[in-house]
Amino acid sequence: MNLKCAIVDDEPLALGLLESYVNKTPFLELAGKYSSAVQAIKELPEKHVDLLFLDIQMPELNGLEFSKMVDFNTRIVFTTAFDQYAIDGYKVNALDYLLKPISYVDFLQAAHKAVQWFELLQQPKEEIRSIFVKSEYKLVQIELSRILYIEGLKDYLKIYEEDSPKPILSLMSMKAMEELLPASRFMRVHRSYIVQKEKIRIIDRGRIVFGKNYIPVSDSYKQAFQDFLDRRS
Repeated sequence: MNLKCAIVDDEPLALGLLESYVNKTPFLELAGKYSSAVQAIKELPEKHVDLLFLDIQMPELNGLEFSKMVDFNTRIVFTTAFDQYAIDGYKVNALDYLLKPISYVDFLQAAHKAVQWFELLQQPKEEIRSIFVKSEYKLVQIELSRILYIEGLKDYLKIYEEDSPKPILSLMSMKAMEELLPASRFMRVHRSYIVQKEKIRIIDRGRIVFGKNYIPVSDSYKQAFQDFLDRRS
């Protein structure tokens, strides 16, 4: 799969470095490069890019502000010299976050993650058998068949698997996870919980039981959950 991409960075050296990385990556096509978010606003909408490498600290309009104006279908990889912005980056559903100085290895890993994301979108969700999540600076492949439930904790997710002593921790939003998972298999039952339907074995006083853990079903999702139970009862 080939991806159209663009770069926005007010530092000429960083802009040039990222351009060189794009040019030597076979599956990336550079559709535009911009030295400011203000300049990118004028031209980027017509480019219809898949992937945007976006600096955060820029004058007039910073990357976090600009990211909220970018087309929803464009995935964003933030690039910055300050790791204090990592959490903010994931709050706006960034695909990845690269800390300057950026090595080609880190750049390539982020680019491959983007390819995997778009390949998953093209594939019917019912056919997806596994997903990749970023955990402790690594990409970890998770088999969907092993997931019991997912818990959202502010800026992080905990992914609980069968026969695993501890959950996988990932800096990712619940919204992004919901987009990846097939609705035929997974159900949101609470603002902080997604469960795999086929793994539900016990329901105790309206709560889903996984071992010693009790998953609440909130009022917002109670009717959909009851409809699911009625179809199975």
